[in-house]
Amino acid sequence: MSVEHAGPAVEVLRDPTTIRERCRNVLEAGLAGRLRHFRVEPGRLSAVADRVAEVTRARYPDLAIPPHSRWRHLEATGVALPAAIAALPLDERARARLDFVVISVLLDAGAGPDWRYRDAASRRTFARSEGLAVASLRMFEAGMFSSDPSSPWRAEADALEDLDDRRIAAALQVSSDNPLVGFEGRLAVLRRLGRTMAKAPDTFGDRRPRLGNLLDALRRKTRGAAAAAPLVLEQILGVLAGIGPERLTVDGVDVGDTWPHPEAGGAGPSRNLVPFHKLSQWLVYSLVEPLEEAGVTVTALDQLTGLAEYRNGGLFVDLDVLAPRDPLVLRESHAPGSEIVVEWRALTVALLDRLAPLVSERLGLRLTPTQLLEGGTWAAGRALADARRGGSPPIRVTSDGTLF
Repeated sequence: MSVEHAGPAVEVLRDPTTIRERCRNVLEAGLAGRLRHFRVEPGRLSAVADRVAEVTRARYPDLAIPPHSRWRHLEATGVALPAAIAALPLDERARARLDFVVISVLLDAGAGPDWRYRDAASRRTFARSEGLAVASLRMFEAGMFSSDPSSPWRAEADALEDLDDRRIAAALQVSSDNPLVGFEGRLAVLRRLGRTMAKAPDTFGDRRPRLGNLLDALRRKTRGAAAAAPLVLEQILGVLAGIGPERLTVDGVDVGDTWPHPEAGGAGPSRNLVPFHKLSQWLVYSLVEPLEEAGVTVTALDQLTGLAEYRNGGLFVDLDVLAPRDPLVLRESHAPGSEIVVEWRALTVALLDRLAPLVSERLGLRLTPTQLLEGGTWAAGRALADARRGGSPPIRVTSDGTLF
């Protein structure tokens, strides 16, 4: 797979081990009382574990917990992939599923509380992640990401580069009365994705570059062996570097969802930087099923981390593990790169690692991070937000739809 050249500091920031270490450093500072924005109350973790175990048993009584992925949102709606995709030959079906899921994940960086999607086929209305899942599927069905109308089940570079604002807005039903947070940012990401694909023929193909060709690139990379999740993440981060807005660069390379915090630690050019790669890790979790359907086993999922997003983070705030030092924090909106948001996200990842063995003990099985989320913390965080604030998180982040 062609990957943008990365020096040692960038490689460090793409390593999930670094995510864990830097987030743990922030948590240790919190436990020592050194953080500016949050107090950490570790004694409250037991109550969180009880809540998450209860939610997990209710959602998955047999404890057969699948990965936390885009596919779960479709399952929740009851909307299935079209029969035409299911009828494709095995490898082509996997490529089509990869085409769809990459686009769908990149479109989903929080919809905001006011957006709704009215699905004509099912005659139902969906919101948030479920709505974006169904909307992106309908766009895929319509061939909006394919350069060939006779082959709609594809996501190709030319089509992505040429996406039309008005057509995409209409497909997502965006209007002044139905606003989608960060719509312009999402559209820009997809266009830049098309340009990136065209420059990476080893990954996406040199003729009609296609996202689904990730399957073939991974097969070549692993030479028929299992694909370790950190390797898949590294490749995703490499080939997708630069599709987001200009943010932080290290050694001339865009490092994506990576932000400074004074307690992060580390050394050299990456010192005091916390990588999260939230959307990219969720993308890896979402690739597992189509890859395994085609015979590419993804291993070492436990080496990736929990996701630094507002459902998981909101759980710890709502159940008083994290207490803002200033009550204004709960009433204001904060930029993604603000120290308070970086601190909250880092604490979330580190606390998820501490929570996992507590929930595992209560359930009698060892949970991977993706199972903890799916069981789990994401659903518990959403339920608390629904009950307390109509779905809004306890701390509001100003989103441009590109936080990954």
